[in-house]
Amino acid sequence: MIVEQPQNRNGEQSMKSLVVEDDPICSRVLKSILSRFGDCAVANDGSQAVDAFANSLEDKRPYDLICMDIMMPEMNGHEALSEIRRLEEIQGIDRPEGVKVIMTTCLDGDNDKQQAFRSGCNAYMIKPIQRESLKKQVQSLGLILD
Repeated sequence: MIVEQPQNRNGEQSMKSLVVEDDPICSRVLKSILSRFGDCAVANDGSQAVDAFANSLEDKRPYDLICMDIMMPEMNGHEALSEIRRLEEIQGIDRPEGVKVIMTTCLDGDNDKQQAFRSGCNAYMIKPIQRESLKKQVQSLGLILD
């Protein structure tokens, strides 16, 4: 039996994603979900995420999706996302063509959500993240086809 891998927004057979999470269990869960759709890397904090994103831009193969926690050491998710959007701006990448970012967090307050969207996220999901709800969110962002 051949199972077709969903295509990403560019019609390619795989999506390049980055999980930014300091909790190893959450990180493994998200990676196992996203790996089904293509290459998935992991960063343990916002600073590592910014470095990984900058490297992907230099390699001319930027990430399609970043799932990012908010509460992390070194650099939190809001700070990391603001820096990622700044790097895109420097490269001349317009927001609609930029990386899609889903904040994956346990923070459910309106202020947290508003700050996340002001920082430039595309979606906001409350933990625990379920496989089907994440897949639907990624599809709604146009990154994979069903």
